[in-house]
Amino acid sequence: MNFPGTVYFEFFCLLVSLTLYLRKGIPLYLKLFPPFLFVTLVVEIIGWKLAGEEIDASLLYFLFLAVEFVFYFYVLHCIIRTAKVKRFIYLMTVIYFALALVDIFSFEVKAFPSISYSLGCLLTVGFCIYYFYELFHLPVYGSLLREPAFWICTALMFFYICSFPLFGLYKLLYAVSNIIMGNIATILIVMNALLYTLFTTAFLCGIKMKKSIYK
Repeated sequence: MNFPGTVYFEFFCLLVSLTLYLRKGIPLYLKLFPPFLFVTLVVEIIGWKLAGEEIDASLLYFLFLAVEFVFYFYVLHCIIRTAKVKRFIYLMTVIYFALALVDIFSFEVKAFPSISYSLGCLLTVGFCIYYFYELFHLPVYGSLLREPAFWICTALMFFYICSFPLFGLYKLLYAVSNIIMGNIATILIVMNALLYTLFTTAFLCGIKMKKSIYK
């Protein structure tokens, strides 16, 4: 079957993530990646099949987008060390999810929730930037390249910086020509490929999870 290009990257990333369960001392946020990636894959395939049958799957995608941001906020909450920032992330997660539901259901179901998506992008990038800020102010031992959190934050920051102008301005871009929309679709495939490649790197970087690089 001719699945969307992103499905193959998601499937491979899911398979690699299962190897996390073979290691000892894996943090909870990493253990939750396999079920999250499985749900991501299922949503992608269901949406693709519904589209093939000319059934609108907008609500499914929009609700999953909100859940996706909440999951990434949780991951960032786990890997950031500053207590005040962790509390702030928790608060913003609750506020964001409520606003996302309002954004999804207050307008036409088919209308992309660009407001909540833009907010999710800004929060994710902001939290990732703070994670890197911490790296410069905390004692580090060993190589960052062997730290899963480093790769995960790199992946999220790159993806949401790039996707912000594409989806944040979706309502404006939707009216452009099919050629431009096709180019945007290609860009999104490349972005997703890099996102899941970096996630895969995080799962395989081989760090002994009982020993953090942080003091």
